[in-house]
Amino acid sequence: MRSHDGNGTDPTSRRELLATAGGLTAGLVGTAGCLGATDEVRVLAAGSLASAFENGVGPTFESDAEFGYAGEYYGTNAVLRLVVDGTKHPDVVIGADAALLRDRLYPDHADWDVTFAANEVVIAYAPETALGERLAAGEPWYDVFADADEGEIAISDPDVDPLGYRALLLFELAEREHGLEGFRTAMADRVAHVADEPRLLAGLENGDRACVVAYRNMAVERDAAVRRLDDAYNFGSRANADRYARASYTTERGHTVTGSPVVYNATVPADADDPDAGRAFVSFLLENEDLLTDHGLRVDDAIPQFHGDPPEEIAP
Repeated sequence: MRSHDGNGTDPTSRRELLATAGGLTAGLVGTAGCLGATDEVRVLAAGSLASAFENGVGPTFESDAEFGYAGEYYGTNAVLRLVVDGTKHPDVVIGADAALLRDRLYPDHADWDVTFAANEVVIAYAPETALGERLAAGEPWYDVFADADEGEIAISDPDVDPLGYRALLLFELAEREHGLEGFRTAMADRVAHVADEPRLLAGLENGDRACVVAYRNMAVERDAAVRRLDDAYNFGSRANADRYARASYTTERGHTVTGSPVVYNATVPADADDPDAGRAFVSFLLENEDLLTDHGLRVDDAIPQFHGDPPEEIAP
């Protein structure tokens, strides 16, 4: 992967081994295994995990466990809405904003969760474009973005996906950090919204976009050129959590979210069709961090962290 470093960090330290468990955006993106199988775990997960789960986690879980794997992927807001509305009854729910999952699912749909991976926000770009050339030359990314034409830069939909609202919060934090009056508002009016998060980087590859605001793992998986961002606004530094929280966004449904580090958390919902399969899958995630780091995610010393009252099969 081609990369231009800022002040971001990329820790991938090992965590202690945990106990084993007893013995689409806008549609289905993909499934590993047979959807008609009776002994399978059904996972409803954040769209940024689609490639990692379909090409690594899911197939390996099927090989190692007694369950098949079936995954669906949407923006986290959409994932949680499907659970709360009773549209979906997955065995595992996974979000890209730990606080958002707890706010939406506790206490009616879940009473515990565990963080298992982290990420950061980056700028992926097409080097052959005018904006891409300037980023590759090392110009400040916010100066480059300020000169972009409407639609040259894409973000995911902030009303369904934390990556989308984190892009807007990135613009707000950069505005404060660098004294860029009106930067967030100007960028919000200029960027294109892509509803299907797993397809966000396709715009770079087909020539429709010059830049996209993406998660690091998404850029790694697509071998995209990347400008890494300062810890002050890349949502990848736990030490800057208070700074991130100064920015907020209110969705079209009136739900206000605040900035936070990118941390994925998982739970087995109370009405899971097969809670045993769900617990087995969550334990598998905690025991196989290499499957996550191989796809550009991070597993650092602060992971895993349990919240609430996890079942004995999963708790360390």
